[in-house]
Amino acid sequence: MKKKIGNFLFTFPMFLMLFFLAASAKTLAEDGTQTEAKTSSPTLSPLDETAFEAGGTANSTFPDVKLAPLRQIIAQNTPETPTAEPVTSVSELSDIQPTDWAFQALQSLVERYGCIAGYPDSKYRGNRALTRYEFAAGLNACLDQVTKLIASSTANLATKEDLTTLQRLSEEFRPELAQLRGRLDNLEARTAQVEANQFSTTTKLVGEVETVIGGVLAGNNVVTKTAAPRIITFQDRVRLILNTSFTGTDQLRTTLQAGNIASLGGTRSGIFGTTDGRTSDNASPAFSRNEVYISGLRYQFKPTKSTQVNIFPQSDGAFEIGLSGPINPYFEGSAANAISRYARRNMVYDYGDTGPGIAILQQFGKQWQLGLAYTAINGNNPAPDNGLFSGRYVALGQLSYYSPKNNFRLALTYANTYSPPNTTGLTGTNFGPVIGSNLANSTVAGTGTVGNLYGVQAFYKVSPKFAVNGWVGYSAHRYLGRGDAEVWDWGLGLAFPDLFKKASLGGVFIGMEPKLTALSRNVDLGAGAGQVDKDTSLHVEAFYQYQLSDNIAITPGFIWITAPDSNADNPGSVVGWLRTTFRF
Repeated sequence: MKKKIGNFLFTFPMFLMLFFLAASAKTLAEDGTQTEAKTSSPTLSPLDETAFEAGGTANSTFPDVKLAPLRQIIAQNTPETPTAEPVTSVSELSDIQPTDWAFQALQSLVERYGCIAGYPDSKYRGNRALTRYEFAAGLNACLDQVTKLIASSTANLATKEDLTTLQRLSEEFRPELAQLRGRLDNLEARTAQVEANQFSTTTKLVGEVETVIGGVLAGNNVVTKTAAPRIITFQDRVRLILNTSFTGTDQLRTTLQAGNIASLGGTRSGIFGTTDGRTSDNASPAFSRNEVYISGLRYQFKPTKSTQVNIFPQSDGAFEIGLSGPINPYFEGSAANAISRYARRNMVYDYGDTGPGIAILQQFGKQWQLGLAYTAINGNNPAPDNGLFSGRYVALGQLSYYSPKNNFRLALTYANTYSPPNTTGLTGTNFGPVIGSNLANSTVAGTGTVGNLYGVQAFYKVSPKFAVNGWVGYSAHRYLGRGDAEVWDWGLGLAFPDLFKKASLGGVFIGMEPKLTALSRNVDLGAGAGQVDKDTSLHVEAFYQYQLSDNIAITPGFIWITAPDSNADNPGSVVGWLRTTFRF
């Protein structure tokens, strides 16, 4: 700091000298010759000798700045001339105009440093030649002003006494500082040990353990017309997710799963005999005894800043492209939020199963997204009517809008599906593309099925503690060689974030699971030719996700289905569910 001040005090006078010499040179060039000083020459601000001491300023803490000899030389060579009061504004000099070439320089010296004075008649007379005496007097006055400014601006800087105090405190707290240094050294050693023995330099492990206690509380099997078994079970599911990045902007995601949770709805062969009320946390039927299998595998990268590509040998395009989750954040989730599959998402997303495929997400600005996905359900199977392009597939596209504050979201979704003859699947509604091979005594079995599905989803966060979401879905099915069918569904969800406790969540949902509203007369779905659903079945659900800690959540909830199988003759069914989720 002292060195900087000294450099400034040395440089500033040199600048002023160059400035005045330049002004003098210009005047000489205009007048042709240099004239002698006149007795009526203008004087500058008088010197204030009390501002300096031999070796530094009176208030300075930087005694190595030695300007006194220069001041003495200037004072000895300054003529005795009448003085005028320094001007405070350049406008006080009547012969100075804004168009003058040196106007800005004069304005700076007058208004910033206050070291310029004019003749007694308030004129500056800037076109006359400058004498060496006048130059010395002007330089001396400006040096005096600069010295005062430096003294006032450095008065609060650290003094020698302050440095002594700091040294005394350092000695007094030497043991504490030594202890802190030792702790830092120990922390660095432990950090080095962790880095040397870490799981991987490129991979992070995320774990999720879920247990459920649940069972049927009321309801019948709609096929046998007998009471569904009231058996309470205790089941589990475990997921280990390995997220690997090779470039920092890509990700290889590998999901290992094992579980034995059996869904209480969702299939004709289930305990209710209907797809209504399917719980969402079931394990794969092929690995239902806690066998470990790969339930998801995909590689994600970004060819451009606004484009994301997901290539997956084993996944679902609707999830990979992030279509359903962002639109319905308080009901969608893995081992969290809603307890039924239907309350989580519009059925336009659920006509497929996992398989190989590709998904592309393109961002347009900050508010718009376009997503495209293709999944070949049996794309790994080389048998006829299978594979990537000749078997069952789901092609899905979605245009999404997100408001600037992200409190409103809207999505328009379209899906096209095809199922070859006799293909089977795990998901879908009663009247989905694979229904022909799932129903006994169905004349649709052995024919291909085409589906065109449309969905509109919206989400609005009314306040930090209340949000609403909803959707409407329409499906047009064509059973090749047989006829057509039309299916509608809708849903409305109310979410209550931070209910009773921070990070907890309450949810209430009501909706109509897919209802067959039109069917060609020559199509037999196993319940009579040309028959459509005669009644409306409502899905009512409520849950409360209590966040016990950052890593543990307990979620009790229930599902109530009125008129199961869209038949009011069937008594309502009720499922109770208690889910505990551990994340690490």
